[in-house]
Amino acid sequence: MILDLSGITSKADLHAFFKTQLGFPEWYGPSWDAFWDAIIAIVELPPQLVLVNWQEFAQACPKDMGILRQVIQDYEAERPGKRIMLG
Repeated sequence: MILDLSGITSKADLHAFFKTQLGFPEWYGPSWDAFWDAIIAIVELPPQLVLVNWQEFAQACPKDMGILRQVIQDYEAERPGKRIMLG
């Protein structure tokens, strides 16, 4: 699965995008803890999730991009055989 992050320049926009594209529940809130809980315990991500055109988000929100990178790394450790990648 490929998700195009073009035009996403805020943490709130990114979480709203993930919510709709990944089928998170209605009560999902825009936080990294909620994102982690959703991808580990609530939704089944595809074996490979590729995030493309993420550079604009990284430039606008460097701190949150750092957190996303850490989540990606932790996800691979928690879910062997599955990957979230920056493409």
